[in-house]
Amino acid sequence: MNRTFWLKKAVKFAFFASLFVVLAGFVTQSLWNWLVPELFHGPAISFGQTLGLLVLTRILFGGFGRGRGSWAQKRRQWKQEIAREVSNLSPEERENFRQQMQRRCAQWGHRAGAPEAASQFRQPA
Repeated sequence: MNRTFWLKKAVKFAFFASLFVVLAGFVTQSLWNWLVPELFHGPAISFGQTLGLLVLTRILFGGFGRGRGSWAQKRRQWKQEIAREVSNLSPEERENFRQQMQRRCAQWGHRAGAPEAASQFRQPA
């Protein structure tokens, strides 16, 4: 491959990447300036502020880099690994594992000691 081929590809990529950024910024700015001032009495924003908002949302919600995978992909991989490990257990070990997981996960979403703490504040009838 010669050098001009790669240079043309790089220029083409830079052109389309910048076109995408400008288009995404314009769409975001238009939606913001159409909805936010009307619904929330917020300020209208400039194109530079729109690009900053897009970068900020990418940092907060998207992260950087590739190959990390989404949360759903990681969850699916974790479930597959657990299923693979559990399939190698004997029926007794599998039942023991199930009981341990139920015991460990039963308190999720509940405060520890909530019934005792609630009984302290009950008024006598």
